Amino acid sequence: MELTLKARKKTEWQLQEAKAMLSEVVKAAVSKPQIITVYGKKTAVLLSYDRYKKLANPKPPLYEFFRNSPLFNLDLELPKRLPEKTREVFL
Repeated sequence: MELTLKARKKTEWQLQEAKAMLSEVVKAAVSKPQIITVYGKKTAVLLSYDRYKKLANPKPPLYEFFRNSPLFNLDLELPKRLPEKTREVFL
């Protein structure tokens, strides 16, 4: 994918400019999101499909992973900590 020098440097486009250079804007969006403005106001963002998938389907939080684990309700007997196993912290 060969980009023009202008497209390589830009990440923000006016709508009419984005329309005129749509293929360049799409190619540039593969490497970094491209912002489209209307009357100087940031209105839309064009990003790669891979980046979109990551945003649209985020990974569940870690606590959900543990909660859904088959080991979640397993009653484990953990040994008690002995007080002499602690270490001194100097502040």
